[in-house]
Amino acid sequence: MHFITRFCSIVCLLFLCSCNYHAEYRTIDGFVFGTSYHIVYQEQSGVDGLIFGHDEVRQLVVNTFIEIDNSLSVYNPQSIISKVNRNEPVVLDSLFVNVFERGKEIYRLTNGTFDMAAAPYFDLWGFGFNNREQVTQAKLDSIALFAGMDKIWLSEGRIEKADPRVSLNGNAIAKGYASDVVASRFSKAGLVNFLIEIGGEIHCQGVNPNGKKWRVLIDRPVYGNYIPGKEMQAILLLSNRGLATSGNYRNFYEEDGQKYGHTVDPATGKPVIHSLLSATVLAHDCMTADALATAFMVMGLDKTRLFLQDHPQIDAYLVYSDELGTFQSYATKNITIKNNS
Repeated sequence: MHFITRFCSIVCLLFLCSCNYHAEYRTIDGFVFGTSYHIVYQEQSGVDGLIFGHDEVRQLVVNTFIEIDNSLSVYNPQSIISKVNRNEPVVLDSLFVNVFERGKEIYRLTNGTFDMAAAPYFDLWGFGFNNREQVTQAKLDSIALFAGMDKIWLSEGRIEKADPRVSLNGNAIAKGYASDVVASRFSKAGLVNFLIEIGGEIHCQGVNPNGKKWRVLIDRPVYGNYIPGKEMQAILLLSNRGLATSGNYRNFYEEDGQKYGHTVDPATGKPVIHSLLSATVLAHDCMTADALATAFMVMGLDKTRLFLQDHPQIDAYLVYSDELGTFQSYATKNITIKNNS
């Protein structure tokens, strides 16, 4: 049971640290939520009361993933979010509440371009649980009656809905949140230098095994580029922040010569068509970066740049196509790019 992941739309992120890790750095790799994860951390030893053994750290990670799956996975029929969607009685945990409340905040912050309650549109277009249906304006208008975070809210610790058909999907925020939760638990356990990546969503602290900022590779957003690292767009330097990337070039379909990406505009219920190819977002936490990366892909280049001007605490690296079809990029001033030549 797992999340339907956004990795099919994510510009893949790879780590370019030295292959000769210092002995004190360890790695944990595996698969979770329908995608891969990669964790690098520096061991701590000889400190009373703190986790320092590799087995203990690995178990901490596994236990965290189980908790998040039981709370936020729409593919786990017994998860909290699944029961909320079926209108069953359920006790909400802090994981669900944190994601729901932050999702609501970002929904308002982005004027609805990020919307956890827009999942029925994705199903209609074949990007969710169901195969693609024949899309008509009548079907879109019908879904609009019960789609949207304005139709669901928390009241005295319970979920209330304006319409029982309202449903939630955390695909565009939950992996980022999972990275944040693991990072928080690492810090509480006394770990200082680490990088957590789940399906391309990253939270890192401190320095890499070379004592420098973590180096993250951004793939070139070419349609059909399914091999991570095959075509590199840029290398970003990162420390003490969350990072997430969204794009349309890995999950799309083509009809009548037009490519349709998986990014659906909640305002229209239709896939967006514009020049923005990928959005990499840096924020204080990965949950925020994850949600905003999706929102930016809905907004498009011009609206995203205006948003970034109004919110200087958020940084972004945008890749877009100009009128000649040439790749161009835009980066906020706090983005650090390493020359990849």
